[in-house]
Amino acid sequence: MLTKDELVAAIAHIRDDEHQLPLTEIGLIRDITTNNDRAALSILLAPDLAPREEELKEQITSALQKSGITDVHIRFKHISNEEKNDIIAIKLNKSVRRAPTLMNSPLVAGDSGVTFIAIASGKGGVGKSTVTVNLAAALAKQGKRVGIIDADIYGYSVPEMLGIKELPKKQDNRIAPVESHGIKVISTGFFVQGNKPVVWRGPMLGKMIGTFLNEVEWGPLDYMILDLPPGTGDVALDVHNRIPHCAEILVTTPHPTANHVAARAGEMAVQTNHPILGVIENMSYFTDPAGERHYLFGRGGGQKLADELNTKLLAEVPIQSSDTPEGADSAPTLFADSSEQWKIFMELASNIITSQEG
Repeated sequence: MLTKDELVAAIAHIRDDEHQLPLTEIGLIRDITTNNDRAALSILLAPDLAPREEELKEQITSALQKSGITDVHIRFKHISNEEKNDIIAIKLNKSVRRAPTLMNSPLVAGDSGVTFIAIASGKGGVGKSTVTVNLAAALAKQGKRVGIIDADIYGYSVPEMLGIKELPKKQDNRIAPVESHGIKVISTGFFVQGNKPVVWRGPMLGKMIGTFLNEVEWGPLDYMILDLPPGTGDVALDVHNRIPHCAEILVTTPHPTANHVAARAGEMAVQTNHPILGVIENMSYFTDPAGERHYLFGRGGGQKLADELNTKLLAEVPIQSSDTPEGADSAPTLFADSSEQWKIFMELASNIITSQEG
């Protein structure tokens, strides 16, 4: 007679298309009963799994018959995608709580030598990812070994910004990050088909961050830059909880609204005892061909935020010209070496290196 646990083990290889996790692990197989050579179970079938109904029936029946079950009865219960996501969230939340803490990862160990810097903002559209890739590139230009975790789950853009076309490859059963401009990169965008939106909830997000930290073969690093989603949601909280020594840079614009909401992200860092390296004010001004500065969105927002959080204004980055920079085909968002912006980022990287390693 096959026990319930043995039955679950026999069909554990059958996975969900979207998450590539066993159906048994994410709660989509229910009502399992066994009696001598008979077995019965229910499969919760969301719309994305519906086309696989016959395939799933054949796979499960075949797997159980190989284990000695001759009479297999399978019931299908149709549910909505929202109900499916609720089930998966509950299941994964339990598994994440049971999982080993990420503090066991060599990458986040206190003696790893890796300086973690999270780039945060209160709202989208302020240039947080632009700051991420250019700061990383400037650190790499100064001889540092740099990685980027594109943790902006819902608005991942780092691969496109760095002109990355290829996907990560397996390396000894681990994930090899993609390298571009001397930077090692991993992003949610590598694991999502096309331009589909990510609709994961908190537990799935934490699982992804854990994968990026624990299952990627980063190799030796000096700096890890994390591009956080805007605001104070699940990912930001997870990073704060799991990487307690991670410092933070806040990105804002001179606009009062961006300043106001960025303060919330800063307060989150303060409340979780994360050091704030400072504030970067992006889109601070526009320099015309004659060299005159024009402050299109006002002035002083970055300094005001820095004062409010008792930190310093690290840089005021001007608006980039609408002209396509040289080399845009390979990295459309990296500033040209001769640009005013690049000089600012090189100076910023130098100051960070001095403050962190001096």
